[in-house]
Amino acid sequence: MASHESAKKSVRKATRQRLVNQSRIGRIRTFIKKLEKLILNNSAADVLSSAFSSVQKEVMKGVTKGVLHKNSAARKMSRLSKKMKDRK
Repeated sequence: MASHESAKKSVRKATRQRLVNQSRIGRIRTFIKKLEKLILNNSAADVLSSAFSSVQKEVMKGVTKGVLHKNSAARKMSRLSKKMKDRK
């Protein structure tokens, strides 16, 4: 357990930041799952493209906030894009 005031503050800050990061990651996962569901249901192309752009926006926001590495974000987007193209 932390014994100095600064260490106690660090623990409080880390806890708050962990909760924020978990929320951001959960939001990204939700957007991805919604897009995958649309892909499986063979939705219209315009619906898919708007959903893909919203997923891309959320994933890139995760990169700028530091919860995702840019290469893993690029890999996710590439795989989702491939799923969209191969859905036929």
